[in-house]
Amino acid sequence: MTESSGASSPSSLKIYFRLLGYVRPYVGLFLLSIVGFLIFASTQPMLGYILKYFVDGLSNPAASLFPNVPYLRDMQLMHTVPVLIILIAAWQGLGSYLGNYFLAKVSLGLVHDLRVQLFNNLLTLPNRYFDQNNSGHLISRITFNVTMVTGAATDAIKVVIREGMTVIFLFGSLLLMNWRLTLVMIAILPLIALMVGTASKKFRKQSKKIQVAMGDVTHVASETIQGYRVVRSFGGEVYESQRFLKASRSNTDKQLRMTRTGAIYTPLLQLVIYIAMAILMFLVLYLRGDSSAGDMVAYITLAGLLPKPIRQLSEVSSTIQKGVAGAESIFEQLDEEQEIDKGTVERDALTGRLEVRNLSFTYPGTDRQVLSDINFTVEPGQMVALVGRSGSGKSTLAALIPRFYHHSTGEILLDGIEVEDFKLLNLRRHIAQVNQHVTLFSDTIANNIAYGDLAGAPREAIEAAAEAAYAKEFVQQLPHGFDTQVGENGVLLSGGQRQRLAIARALLKDAPLLILDEATSALDTESERHIQAALDRVMRDRTTLVIAHRLSTIEKADLILVMDQGRIVERGSHAQLMAQNGYYARLHAMGLDEPGTGDLT
Repeated sequence: MTESSGASSPSSLKIYFRLLGYVRPYVGLFLLSIVGFLIFASTQPMLGYILKYFVDGLSNPAASLFPNVPYLRDMQLMHTVPVLIILIAAWQGLGSYLGNYFLAKVSLGLVHDLRVQLFNNLLTLPNRYFDQNNSGHLISRITFNVTMVTGAATDAIKVVIREGMTVIFLFGSLLLMNWRLTLVMIAILPLIALMVGTASKKFRKQSKKIQVAMGDVTHVASETIQGYRVVRSFGGEVYESQRFLKASRSNTDKQLRMTRTGAIYTPLLQLVIYIAMAILMFLVLYLRGDSSAGDMVAYITLAGLLPKPIRQLSEVSSTIQKGVAGAESIFEQLDEEQEIDKGTVERDALTGRLEVRNLSFTYPGTDRQVLSDINFTVEPGQMVALVGRSGSGKSTLAALIPRFYHHSTGEILLDGIEVEDFKLLNLRRHIAQVNQHVTLFSDTIANNIAYGDLAGAPREAIEAAAEAAYAKEFVQQLPHGFDTQVGENGVLLSGGQRQRLAIARALLKDAPLLILDEATSALDTESERHIQAALDRVMRDRTTLVIAHRLSTIEKADLILVMDQGRIVERGSHAQLMAQNGYYARLHAMGLDEPGTGDLT
């Protein structure tokens, strides 16, 4: 996640209004919470007025608070004041409940909507986005950044509405009591506004740095957890510990810097407010006029109630800026261009004929051409094998067929239709993939086989696919059979078992085009024997594109394409290529796994 420059980043106000746009579905609850805060704010001046009557009642306790109101004129101050204090407290409690509860419903709903939208947006972003952003920052955005938005949506709105209205009510009461004194007080407001504005910019800048640092913490932690076997095997504990310590320390330092800014800024603001109060007290005594003692005590009390809400309003700036910084990174992702799908063609069934014409490809943002002038045709039911060193472009070619990346030069035709012309979901429905790195979800074996579009497949079909993939035998030996939980990414299964489940998934999909990307590499002999038999079965009657290091798979191919530096340098059957005694024969002699200097596949 890159930090936007101040010049190019949108204004805080613009981001905040966009964030408040998410409140629209909850507008009824939001208005109810505002009513609650209005009730709460209205009780502040009431308490000041009660104090006025209390002080006046000290000299004349038998006086009436409502001398001109029938039925109430006989109530003496000594009885009326305590009753009114209790009623005001109850009224304030009602307002506080309405405001806090319904605003919490609004803000939690808003955060839920944002989090769901953010996650759903991730599902539509192109591969390029995941290549350029590490998973730690993406996860941190959904968890930490959204939580900061909660602060802006809940605490900040609550303080702005409740304390803002309190300030308005108090100022209104003070103007009614003595407008000259109140105008003197207002003169100090521009200075307070200047201090708030300066601090806001600092808070937003620091908050963005905290987000990046928090993303680093999540990234290091998730990498270490996912690769814990490698960490332990290669003695990486000290290195990872130092890496995490550095990321966490950086985050702590930035948090502390933000706290320090707040810790200096709040007392300074308070000092300005209390200087204003001191001047006010002098003026009260100087401009007292014919006001009673009760009037003056009430005025000073109401004026004394002002610093607290003003201080809280000034402190809310940091919460809002945190939320704005969090919202900015969220909207950055939401505004990211989604996976391109301009296709209009949909087909219920395909034969699986694959033709590649004059295909060249360069990864977005780079200059190096990964594929150059690729041409070949695979008839329905045929098998073509791609061989070559790591970095020769085999996996890139395989990734272009289901449109994980978009080609601009040349054509990839499936049943004579350019793959870019298919609707994306429809295209991928006709392609099954088995990769070297199998992805399993923390769910049951049955749900991992019948995943995505296959969910809801009959149990018999799932078991038949597992049997065809030579997986049923080991599944039945597990404690709960097909209902056994496999753990995160199938951690409770061996590599060969995970691979067979991936093949079962491909079998259940029953797509006309099958892509096997090094599906048998790095497996033991026993696993390979089972998987090879499963692959023979899965490849029957469907077009298959194989990227493999193992000879046993490649030798059966109808066509072998030998790739080097993004070009097809040789093509033909195993026997033909061996007879040529060229590049393929050399790879064959080395076991087809000559190491490459860089892996761009």
